Amino acid sequence: MSKASDIIAPTLPIHIGIIMDGNGRWAQSRNQVRTAGHEEGLKRAKEIAKVASDMGIKYLTLYAFSTENWKRTKQEVGFLMNLIHTHLKQELDFYRENQIRVRLLGDKTGLTKEIQNDINEAEFDTKNFTGLTVCLAINYGGRDEIVRSVKNIISEKVEEKFITEDIISKHFDIPELPNADMIIRTGGEKRLSNFLMWHSAYAELFFSDTLWPDYYAEEFINTVEEYKKRSRRFGAVTT
Repeated sequence: MSKASDIIAPTLPIHIGIIMDGNGRWAQSRNQVRTAGHEEGLKRAKEIAKVASDMGIKYLTLYAFSTENWKRTKQEVGFLMNLIHTHLKQELDFYRENQIRVRLLGDKTGLTKEIQNDINEAEFDTKNFTGLTVCLAINYGGRDEIVRSVKNIISEKVEEKFITEDIISKHFDIPELPNADMIIRTGGEKRLSNFLMWHSAYAELFFSDTLWPDYYAEEFINTVEEYKKRSRRFGAVTT
């Protein structure tokens, strides 16, 4: 069995993004309501964040609620929003103990004032931590982030000749967030679902059939080890 301490720091990915898919199906396979899967999935998110922190990963982005998830039933959306609120309130000690910084990735204006306040509190309380940064993608869509960036550039009346990739990325939700080195998707589906569309241009992709609530630390560590074996050329040719 692999251990977090077995991963050699210089070969680590800097930024890992995870599409945490399969909560609802996990619950339904156990004849439980879908919301039970989200509760169990939250436990895995906390576990994986702890392991990533112990490894020395610098950024972990968790796809918690997409701009498309508003299409789900009112009951499920309400439950997810309450789960996010409860998590941000109750898990601050976890982030403090592990020196994990919390950041929001997504359109904050589309969230309730209560959740906005929760996010502001978590970001402020953890702002000086220099270990792992957990980016919670809430009300997030990769295309939406790019559109909002362009709108901000237009509002600032930036001249066309000055518009570069760097200018666009500087107007993202977290300007300093580096490109993703690896994207993990659980649940058996093989698509990005509008996740980190800009940041994942050269990310290594890993797809697992495991439903998210069953995605334990060992599989995460093994996936990081698999990443170490990949040859990343970024469009170049190795000789």
